[in-house]
This record gives sequence, structure tokens and C-alpha cells, in this order.
Amino acid sequence: MKKLRLSIASVAIGLLALSGCGQGGAPDAPAEGDGAQAEAPEYTVNDSADFKDSKTWKAAKDAGELKVGVKYDQPGLGNVKAGSEQPEGFDIEIAKMVAAQLGFSPDQIKYTETVSANREPFLQQGNIDMVVATYTINDERKKVVDFAGPYYVAGQDLLVAEDSDIAGPDDLDGKKVCSVDGSTPAQNIEEKYDKAELVAYDTYSKCVTDLQSGSVDAVTTDDAILRGYAKQYEGEFKVVGKPFTEEPYGVGLPKGDDAMRDAVNDALQKGMDDGDWKKAFEYTLGSADDVEMPEIDRY
Repeated sequence: MKKLRLSIASVAIGLLALSGCGQGGAPDAPAEGDGAQAEAPEYTVNDSADFKDSKTWKAAKDAGELKVGVKYDQPGLGNVKAGSEQPEGFDIEIAKMVAAQLGFSPDQIKYTETVSANREPFLQQGNIDMVVATYTINDERKKVVDFAGPYYVAGQDLLVAEDSDIAGPDDLDGKKVCSVDGSTPAQNIEEKYDKAELVAYDTYSKCVTDLQSGSVDAVTTDDAILRGYAKQYEGEFKVVGKPFTEEPYGVGLPKGDDAMRDAVNDALQKGMDDGDWKKAFEYTLGSADDVEMPEIDRY
């Protein structure tokens, strides 16, 4: 698999300053390298879409809506700004891009806030049809849900105070490190850096609040998410900049619906081939000049 590499400059340009904390604030349309704002992508709806072999697709089509689980508190990826009910970010654009190929317009997408710990239960219980929520593909999760993608490959990193002397994961002994319940980054800290004290919440925004108050020494998750927070609180925090994992983000799907997985993989591939993926990235995360798109893993 090709690794998707994001330059700090690319993300920093793409993420504008945010106001407030917690779920109260998402980025406006990000600026490209020349200072101009990237235009919001428009995805052509495939009106002839027919995936009746998929129980998930057929039920959604009969209901007239596609239920998508997304994050509400991750700047640049999935976030809800103050006064708005609509999430925005790269994950949201990926959801729109895929939905269009499945025959659903943006107003037929029903978003549900989905935190790391409830992604599998929501899919298993039928609360949602798919998850596009910085959802790392791994073998353990494949036992209970399926994945299409990856559509993005990130790396776990650390967000620390601007004056912190933490330079990487080897400096975490005796430190309080915050992450999210059920997330891969939290599991990595528990399994590989067990001399650190893990503090876990249901959202990363709570971790950032603790970092602000000094209650924890670091926040850990994928680098793109952390750079969003570093930009939001510019001058307070920094990203260490030494990713120590690869995290392939996939679209989570109900287990065993092979037709749905094939359809979503095809939609992702088409978006990468026709330029929609790049437009989505530049609209939400900035210049894609230094970005290498991942390869679809059709397992």
C-alpha cells in the first residue's frame, strides 16, 4: 500500500483558525496555496445506480436516505461549527462522493454522530449504513464489520504544549496521555507504551481541553486530526511530527454485504481517478500537491 503523506504546510494552509472548543467550531472553506479558497466540490449523482444485491443499499434506497456515521469534533475531517447542525470536513466530502455514486444526493444523507467506541455496534445494529469517521482498518475490526478503501492513510502522533519537551513516544514514561475510548491510538499506548498513563474519553475535544488545563501531558491520535487542533489553538500546542504508526482510514460497512463493499470501493476508485477525491481534499485540508493517494485494498 502506498503511504499517504501530508506535509505540515499542506494541512496548516488548509485549516483556518477555529473559534471555541469542544464541538463548537469547524473550519471555514480552507485556503489553497495562493490564498484563494478552494471551491466546494459538486458530485454528480449516479441516477442509474442499481445495487439490489446489497441488502444495505436496497434498504437505504427504499427508505430514500443513506445513514452515515461521522465524527463531530475533528477539525478538517468531521466537525460541526457553532450554530450549525451539518458536519463538514474531508470525511464528510468522502461520504458525499461515495453516496453520489450509490445514487444518493447530499440531501438524502442522514448524518449520525459516531464516536470511536460505538462504530461497530452502530453498524451491527443497523443504526447506520456506513461509517466515514477516521476509522482505521485492522484485522480485529474486520471480524465484525467490513471495510472499503482505504481512502486515506495517516500516522499516529502526539499533540503537546508549545513548550513541552516531549519529542516522541519514547518520552511518554510517567506522562498522562489522552485519547479516545475504543480507538486504535489508545490501544497502541496501552500495548506499546505501558509506562504512560492513559486517560480516555469519548471525544478528542475533551482531551484537548485537558491539555489546555495541564491535566494531561499529551493527546494522541492521527496526525491530520492533531494538526487541526494545533491550528485551532495556534501558539498553544504543537504536533511532535514523528508519526509512529500507519493508520489506513476505511469506510466501515455491515459485515458480509460484499455487494455494498464492492460498490463503495468502486465509488472511491472513481473519485480518485476523476479528480473528485483531490477536490475534496483541497476543499477541506489544503493543497494536495504533496499527497499520494492510497491504493484500494479489495480484500
